[in-house]
Amino acid sequence: MKRSFVTSGSACLVRGGKYMMMGGVSALSFAGAAMAQDVGAGATSVDEVVVTGTRRTVQTSIETKRGSATIVDALTADEIGDLPALSVGEAIETITGAASHREKGGASEVSIRGLGPFLGASTFNGREATNGSGDRSVNFNQFPSELINQIKVYKTQQADLVEGGVSGLVELGTLRPLDFNRRRIQVEGKLNFNPYDDRLLQPNGPGYRGTVSYVDQFDAGSLGRVGLSLGFQRNDVTNPEEVYNASSTWYACNDAQTAAGNCAEVTRGQAAAGTPFYLVPGSYIFRQIQEDDTRDAWFGALQWRPNDRLNINLDYQYSDRSYNERRSELGISEARYGLTNRVVNADHVLEAVSGNSSIEVNSTFKNRSETYEGAGLNIEYDVTDALTIKADVSWSHTLRNETDRNVRLRSDPLDIYGNRTALNNQRVPYTMDLRNGSVPTFTIDPRFDINNHDLFSDDARIRRDQSQRDHEIMAARFDATYQPTGGLFTAFDAGVRYSEMTFTDFDNRVEFTQDDRAVDRAANLACRRAFPQRDFLKISESNSINSWASFDAVCLFESYAGTPDTGLPLDIRAVENRDVAEDVLAAYGMASFETSLGALPLRGNVGVRVVDTQVTSKGLRADLDVVNNPDGTISLVPTGAFDEVVIEAGTTRWLPSLNLTFELKEDLLLRAGVFRAMSRPAPSALGAGRIITVDTGTDYASVEDAVRNITANGSPRLEPLMSWNADLSLEYYANKDSLYSLALYAKQFTGGFQPVAYDESFTIDGQTVVVPVTQTENSDDESTLLGFEITAAHRFSNLPAPFDGLGTKISYSYADLDFENQDVRLGDIVDAATGEVTEGIIPPAGLSGMSKHVLAAQLYYQIGKLDLQAIYKYRSDYYQDFVGGNAQLRYVHGVGTTDLRASYAINRNARVQVEAVNITDEPRIEDMPVWGSTRGYYAYGAKYYASLRYRF
Repeated sequence: MKRSFVTSGSACLVRGGKYMMMGGVSALSFAGAAMAQDVGAGATSVDEVVVTGTRRTVQTSIETKRGSATIVDALTADEIGDLPALSVGEAIETITGAASHREKGGASEVSIRGLGPFLGASTFNGREATNGSGDRSVNFNQFPSELINQIKVYKTQQADLVEGGVSGLVELGTLRPLDFNRRRIQVEGKLNFNPYDDRLLQPNGPGYRGTVSYVDQFDAGSLGRVGLSLGFQRNDVTNPEEVYNASSTWYACNDAQTAAGNCAEVTRGQAAAGTPFYLVPGSYIFRQIQEDDTRDAWFGALQWRPNDRLNINLDYQYSDRSYNERRSELGISEARYGLTNRVVNADHVLEAVSGNSSIEVNSTFKNRSETYEGAGLNIEYDVTDALTIKADVSWSHTLRNETDRNVRLRSDPLDIYGNRTALNNQRVPYTMDLRNGSVPTFTIDPRFDINNHDLFSDDARIRRDQSQRDHEIMAARFDATYQPTGGLFTAFDAGVRYSEMTFTDFDNRVEFTQDDRAVDRAANLACRRAFPQRDFLKISESNSINSWASFDAVCLFESYAGTPDTGLPLDIRAVENRDVAEDVLAAYGMASFETSLGALPLRGNVGVRVVDTQVTSKGLRADLDVVNNPDGTISLVPTGAFDEVVIEAGTTRWLPSLNLTFELKEDLLLRAGVFRAMSRPAPSALGAGRIITVDTGTDYASVEDAVRNITANGSPRLEPLMSWNADLSLEYYANKDSLYSLALYAKQFTGGFQPVAYDESFTIDGQTVVVPVTQTENSDDESTLLGFEITAAHRFSNLPAPFDGLGTKISYSYADLDFENQDVRLGDIVDAATGEVTEGIIPPAGLSGMSKHVLAAQLYYQIGKLDLQAIYKYRSDYYQDFVGGNAQLRYVHGVGTTDLRASYAINRNARVQVEAVNITDEPRIEDMPVWGSTRGYYAYGAKYYASLRYRF
């Protein structure tokens, strides 16, 4: 296939020696637009072979990296829908040093150079984007990869970036229609098949994804030129999931005591004195999930050039995602009760045990809806040939609502008909053995048949949970660029940016219990259903639980509550709620230069940013009443009278940066970068609320004993994590298809995190109770990260046909860091009054999201109309903090996944493609709160796709 092109020099614009990448469009795309405009000036037309598909994506990515002023890795595509991935997150995983955390089998939050999402930053068309998770990373699952055509990962920073991050900046870009400079109408339909769906008794069948996009340009006469791009996608898929999970709260139990009742916890002092202990969760859970997942996404852009000096861009993005989960759970709800025959290893992991526990089934219907909206107006005006000014205003908003309707039924000495059971006891003997594999082997006393619906007859608990997270950012920035004529400096840039961020959330629970056996019997009989699938957790060789009695969650809820949904109460105020406002004012100045050291060409930039952050966090406090529950436990509920607490904090940080590029040879570049970076805490980590945990046992002598733990649900005075950074990158560009690079980097962090205990007074049942409240604060600790990255991309064009279509890209990143994160319950803790540090009883974790090893390997074969690709992605073990912080340590096992892709161009307009994701069915495995103590096993299975795309 050939197309007429115009010879017009380089594919990158050079402005005063400085390479300029334009507004989220690949360099070659822009060059194509510039060439087309030159035709009328008498340029000569020649025939040139058009490179497409995977090879073209690799080429444009290499071009973007070569033309950058900083150390950058990129994934770019000339055409909409050409990014070689099913999602934006999976596309980013193929970029050197980038890795993701997997949720529901797909890539979600991204880590750069093995560092967690907290240390990175993300922008969409150069602007901050909101997130329904409560952190600052972008939920990449919200954005269709078919409507994104450029992803850039900045490893070093320059002063004009919005803010950057310690690990780097991920920038997503959509095209500008005038820069695209050609009409394109594209329609794609994609079918999805999950093998796990076939194991369901009532399979959902194939899912689908439909995408349509339109790009065009119009001549408006005296009003100039107008460009329009529109894109829409509907995604409707299913995500069956199998889970073994333990609770998120773990206890250190005294291994020297007998098994009567709940195990006794050891204090830090007792552990330090040599008291033996073991680690145990509050409960164990097996969970089977059926899910329907739907997303509608709209992208639009309007570009207007009234004349050669003025450029106006308006863009809008909308994504509405909703999914429903039907959960069937089997729970061993008293994992701390009556524990004997304990086998404990040197790391205090409970490897095997015999216990007695209530056995419960939980039936849950979960709905989550998340809506993202973003819009921006960008105006660029060339005041003179040397002076350009830009103004940008933007808005980003995410609203996430999640509602759970849950009914719990428990074991009892009597069945639903009032007959004595074989055990004649509520608690059932069981054994747990973790030595056989990743999922503990549970053996439940055979006298209690977990598949017999009749035996789940007591302690009916009806619960409705609703949470909402509302995250909004409004921002404006003004920039000016002056390009002097001649001299050392090629450009001077300066700008100011202001943003207002708000984050609010609430968690509301409506709960009641009932013990009328006749009511239980009626609900039990009316709402039974067969266990939803075959071969539960078949992938795990150690799993011994294959099915259990299951019920329809909505049916049970309506049977007990008298309505399908009780809704929210009129008053949703609670001491756990967050209300955070953050105002950020930033300014920068940057000078770009081009010179030479002897015969060695040198270019780069130097600049400084100053970032002022002001946080206002509001929380509620209330007196509490003790409520005695029918099952013998207690609950603490607010009296209804609340006092507002307002905490204000602020920081000002200076962030200098220097970037240098030495042209050792025409095809050999040496880059260096030195900069100071900051990563601000997540919005949810700045809350001023409190979380009160009540012991579920009944053997307490006072309210103080029952209230085991009160933690802050955030720390408004948390300061940004700061680092000094140095990078060095040697890059060899052998040809358009080949890149070899080695990057070395070092980061010195200042200001780790540590739990600090403050004594606070609470009025409970009219009594004043003093309880130590734990929150996270910055420490003065320093830590150093050292790492390197290797990238090699090569096409074997020198091989004889047909092997000359073979190409590969391999990247590897290694990082080592001595950072420490303490477990809030079991780690080191500082007394706020005295500053005394009490040593913890378990070792600290490293930095959240930190993987030592990250590998991405691609092998592609492109010959004629056929394009084949295999992608392998590996990420080593890492610690993953819970959103909002102030929690216990959770570790994720390293894993490697393999994706396959094959496409065939029927003609210049039509293409068929098949894709396979996670073909080896790799699960996600978690440990908590130390390595080797399994907390979670999440199996999603492989996923397959077949698609047809047509371009007009």
